[in-house]
Amino acid sequence: MTENRSPRRSAPEVSVPPALARATSFTSGERRHVLDLDDFSREEIEEVFSATDAMREVLGREIKKVPTLRGKTVVNLFYEASTRTRVSFELAAKNLSADVVNVSVSTSSVVKGESLIDTVRTLQALGGDMIVMRHSQAGAPYLVAQHVDGAVLNGGDGLHAHPTQALLDMYTVRQHLGQLAGRKLVIVGDILHSRVARSNAWGFTRMGAEVVFCGPPTLLPPGLNVPTNDDPSWPDRGQVCLPPVSVEYDLDRALRDADVVMALRLQKERQQGGFLPSVREYVQLYQLNERRLALARPDVLVMHPGPMNEGVEISPAAARSACSVVEEQVSNGVAVRMALFYLLSGGRA
Repeated sequence: MTENRSPRRSAPEVSVPPALARATSFTSGERRHVLDLDDFSREEIEEVFSATDAMREVLGREIKKVPTLRGKTVVNLFYEASTRTRVSFELAAKNLSADVVNVSVSTSSVVKGESLIDTVRTLQALGGDMIVMRHSQAGAPYLVAQHVDGAVLNGGDGLHAHPTQALLDMYTVRQHLGQLAGRKLVIVGDILHSRVARSNAWGFTRMGAEVVFCGPPTLLPPGLNVPTNDDPSWPDRGQVCLPPVSVEYDLDRALRDADVVMALRLQKERQQGGFLPSVREYVQLYQLNERRLALARPDVLVMHPGPMNEGVEISPAAARSACSVVEEQVSNGVAVRMALFYLLSGGRA
């Protein structure tokens, strides 16, 4: 007796939308890495946004994979703890059909004294094509980029930069408000120790937005209004530099006409380090709450790079208000990082 079986259906071939199946400015070889946004042009940022639009369309499909990185290996090398960023990069790479290796530094040869350069050279020799790294030392990704053949993506280095966080923040604002030019972004909190604030300052100002830093003087970096990098007095790469931004110590004043307000996490060790008298005083002066949100524009967006200390830098009501786009920031992170992998791989499906 012959059993009649319906033929097995193969999975449909899935590709990147045709709009992106073309060469891009990234294919010239000039943009091999994503280390910070200080050297990104407006056109490059717009290109990332366009690619992200396409990746969001991919993520809306029943099958959320495209073959862009098939046969490639992405290595997540995180020297600092991370949940959102590491998982977001991992999902982004897997959605592009890459193999992903997560290196646990605590159980690697690093604990035996292996240097950073020896580690990345070993990972490259083992077949790593792209390296995503987070490190406590500012500039570490720049060092790695000089010693590997593949792309390096900075997942956060010391107090210096977090470029992919800034790109997803800008993309989220663009979704809601359209063009970034002419918008006012207020970043409030511990800016002195924030790589997120620095990268957002570069990205938003490059796109024509106004950026205001707000916080107690002890938590703001000195010499904020430094010259542009076209100026011969521009500091060298060893220093943490910022584009021209406005500074305001009074949050109520800073929020006037604000289109976007971003609260930064206040770390408990800041009080122990003498950066502020008490958390209670900080809450009174700088917590983002519903009363203060009423001072901004009616359609103001509330952002936070996470993790949040609800009840400290942001009230629970503000964090869960209709103005909050915090969860969208997280979800957009996958699409933005997919777009960067795609563009760095040559922009071809």
